[in-house]
Amino acid sequence: MTLYSIILPTYNEKENLPIITWIIDEVMNKRLQKQHDYDIVTGTRYASNGGVSGWDLKRKLISRTANYIAQVLLRPKASDLTGSFRLYKKAVLQDLVSRCTSRGYVFQMEMIVLASSLGYKIGEVGITFVDRFYGESKLGGTEIIQYIMGLLHLFCTC
Repeated sequence: MTLYSIILPTYNEKENLPIITWIIDEVMNKRLQKQHDYDIVTGTRYASNGGVSGWDLKRKLISRTANYIAQVLLRPKASDLTGSFRLYKKAVLQDLVSRCTSRGYVFQMEMIVLASSLGYKIGEVGITFVDRFYGESKLGGTEIIQYIMGLLHLFCTC
């Protein structure tokens, strides 16, 4: 039996564990992980059956542009570097975390870029990202600068 791990990005995500567990079991684990023996399965907004709900045009444009630039610079084997819905084989996650040097927002991107460069098999499943109901987006000028600096760091080191 293969062991899998998930990273829950925020404390509040623990309340969603029953739904996350169901999604992993029904969609990611059964359809992809078992059929193709992927090391990582990542949810993507950019697959034909993926998307976003509740975003205005500006937010969609920023997201698409950020991912396009990442694709051109880093050549990962995944279409959505900024998404964080992922399923890792336990040994793969341990290996990647031990090698990862980034902090904050860039961490998720580095995990996929490292996985790709190390030859891990990455599968994707389309997801629909629904904008938050409470609170506000953290995306602002500081986050955009951190993203650009993170891309440059990954481009030079990975």
